[in-house]
Amino acid sequence: MAVLTLIFAPVRPMDLRQLRYFAQIVESGSLSKASRCLFVAQPALSQQIAKLEEEVGKPLLQRSSRGVIPTENGLALYHHARFMLRQLEHALSIARQDSAEVSGMVSVGLPATTVLAIGLPLTKCIRAKYPGILLNVVEGMSGHIAHMMRLGQLDLAILFNNDVSSKLDATPLLDEELFVLLRADSPLVSRSRRSISVAEVAKLPLILPTGTHGLRRRVAAEFERRNLTPNVVAEIDSLSLVMSCVSEGIGVTIKPMSALHVGGKEHHEWRALSISDARITRRNYIYSIKPDLLAPAASAVAKELYDTARTLVISGQWRGVTLIDEPVAVAEHSVA
Repeated sequence: MAVLTLIFAPVRPMDLRQLRYFAQIVESGSLSKASRCLFVAQPALSQQIAKLEEEVGKPLLQRSSRGVIPTENGLALYHHARFMLRQLEHALSIARQDSAEVSGMVSVGLPATTVLAIGLPLTKCIRAKYPGILLNVVEGMSGHIAHMMRLGQLDLAILFNNDVSSKLDATPLLDEELFVLLRADSPLVSRSRRSISVAEVAKLPLILPTGTHGLRRRVAAEFERRNLTPNVVAEIDSLSLVMSCVSEGIGVTIKPMSALHVGGKEHHEWRALSISDARITRRNYIYSIKPDLLAPAASAVAKELYDTARTLVISGQWRGVTLIDEPVAVAEHSVA
C-alpha cells in the first residue's frame, strides 16, 4: 500500500520592517525620498520591497520616471499596514509606560478655523493633565484631514460631515454658524447693520475658498437656491491669507466666527454679520477609530477634546456655535 507523505514548507510571517518600508514609500511617492526618510540605502529598500511582493504574489507598486504609486493590491495592503503599524506603536507605548501615567503620542487633525478656536486650549489642557502624552496637532483643509483619518495616519479629528468612513466613529459635537466677516471700518456695509440678506451678500466683493472646499459648496447652494450669481473676486484656500485680504479691505468673506482669532487681531477690528434670511451652519464631528481600538492616551485626548470644546462654548469663548446635546445661546452677531 502506497504511503502519501505531505511536506509543508514553513510559512514565514510577514516582516513588519517590510511593511514599514512599504508604507513610507507609498507616502513619499518615490524610493529615493523614502530612502532618505528611513535612512536606508535605496538598493536595500528595493530588495525588501521585492521580497514583500514575492511573498504577496502580486505587484504592489507601479514604477515610472516620476516615482511610484501603489497598485490596487498595494493600496489595500497600505491601508492595513498603516493601521497595524499604528497599533504596534500604541502597544509598545502601553508596555513602556508607568502604570500611574498615561503616555504616548496622539495625532489630532483640525481644520484651520477649528485650530484657532480650540488648538491652544486643548494643548494647554493636555500638557497640564497628561505630561506623558505627546500631542501632535495637524492643521489642514478638511478634505486632507479626512484623507489622513481614512489612511490611519491620525488618531482623532474634527470634521464637518459624518460619512468619512464606516470604519471610523463620528460623534456630533456642535453646530457652527457662518457669518459675513469684514473689517470694522469697512464702507461696504453700513456700520449700523447687524445682519445682511443673501441677495445683499451676493453683490459684495467676496473672498471665498475654491469650489472643492465644503464651506464653499455650502455657501454656493444658498446662492443657487435663489438664482443669484455671487461677486467672487478671489478664491483662496489659505485662512490667514483670506483674513489678511479682508483686513486690507479687498473684500469680505463668509466664515465661522472662530476665523476672527487669526493673526492675533482684536475682535473690535472686525465685524461679523449674521445672514438674515438663511442660517447657514455646518456640523462638527469628533472622529476616531473604534473606541475598543483606541490606546489609553488617545482615549484621554478624545475626552479632553470633547470637554474643552464644551467649556469654550458654554463660557462664550467659542462664539457663534451651539452644542448638539443642549442649546447654548449663540453670541451676539456684532463684534464690538
